[in-house]
Amino acid sequence: MATHGIGIIGCGMIAEYHTRALNEIDGARVVAAYSRSATNGAKIAAIASEKGDCRVYDDLDAMLARPDVDVVCICTPSGAHLEPALAASRAGKHVVVEKPLEITLARCDALITACEAAGVRLCAIFPSRFSAANRMLKGAIDAGRFGRLTLGDTHVKWWRTQDYYDSGGWRGTWALDGGGALMNQAIHNVDLLQWFMGDVASVSAVTATLAHDRIEVEDTAVAAVRFRSGALGVIEAATSAWPGLLKRTEIHGSSGSARVEQDDLTLWTFETGAEGDAEILARIAGGSASNSGASDPRGINHAGHREQLADFLHAIDAGASAMIDGREGRKAVEIIHAIYLSSQTGRSVELPLQGDPGSH
Repeated sequence: MATHGIGIIGCGMIAEYHTRALNEIDGARVVAAYSRSATNGAKIAAIASEKGDCRVYDDLDAMLARPDVDVVCICTPSGAHLEPALAASRAGKHVVVEKPLEITLARCDALITACEAAGVRLCAIFPSRFSAANRMLKGAIDAGRFGRLTLGDTHVKWWRTQDYYDSGGWRGTWALDGGGALMNQAIHNVDLLQWFMGDVASVSAVTATLAHDRIEVEDTAVAAVRFRSGALGVIEAATSAWPGLLKRTEIHGSSGSARVEQDDLTLWTFETGAEGDAEILARIAGGSASNSGASDPRGINHAGHREQLADFLHAIDAGASAMIDGREGRKAVEIIHAIYLSSQTGRSVELPLQGDPGSH
C-alpha cells in the first residue's frame, strides 16, 4: 500500500476509533487533526503519536493546504458533515465520512456530487458490513443458499441514559443528530438489512419518545418493510430498552435461516447442508458480546473501522471501487427518512422518496 497521510476533522469520541484503526494499517498515518477543542485535539494527537507526529489545527484551511494530507476523516456531529467535506473535496482530498453520510438527502447528494466533480473518492463508514459473520451471511445469500428470501428482521434494542443526551448539545436534536435511535444507533443495522435483502419498496412505521426528556427525536421506533423482491421485514430501534440488548439480524428464506447477534452467528441452518457449515458456526460464534454498544456508546472496538478504512485506502491505490461509497451510504439515510415520514403521516411510504423530507 502507498503511504497515505490522514487528517482528522472533528476530534470527539468517534475520532478516537478512526485514529486507533488507522494506527493499525500499514501505509496510513494520521498527520493532522482539526478541532475547535484544544483538549480533544491533543487527545487525538496523543493517540496518533504511536506512529509519528500529528499536528493539531484550529484553522481547517491550513490543515487542508498540507500536501502530505491526501485523505480526511470527517468525525464532526452528524449534521455538520457536509461543510468540512466540501472544503476537503475542493482541496483535492479523498473523503471518509462517519455515519450517517449526512442527515438529509439533499445534503447527502450535495456531498456526493461535490466529490464526484472534484475527482476524489468518498467513503461512508458502515463497519458492521466488515465483520466475519455478516460477510459470511452475505456470501450465503449471494450463493442462493436461502432460496427465495422471505423475511428479514433487524433489532437494535439499546439503552442510553438521560446523561448521554444531556452531555452533548447536539445529541437528540434534528438539526445536528438528524434523528434518534434510528439515525444515530440503528443506522448500521438498517444498512445491513438492505445490503442483505435488497432495495426497500415501502415502509409503514411508528416512532415515539418514551424514556427520555429534553430531546426532539425518537428513542423508540418500529417499522414494517416491504422489499422490492416481495420479501417482508421488520426494523426495531430503541435507546429506551434498559439495560440494552445485543443487536440482532435474522434472515429467512424458502430453504434457510440465519441469525447474527452482535457479530456472532447464532443460527445457521439450511435445507441442504454444505461442507464446512459446522466449522463456520464454531469459528464465528462467540466472543463478540463484549464488543457491544448496547448500554455504553464506548462499548465497541475499532476492528470494523480498521477493515473498512483499509478497504478504502486499497481502493484508492488500486483504482478500484471501495465496498461502501457515498451512494451506498445514502441508502440507509433514505430508508430512515421514509420511516420518519410514515410515522408523521400515519401512511405507508414508498421508496425512492420524492423530494427531500429533511424537516421535522
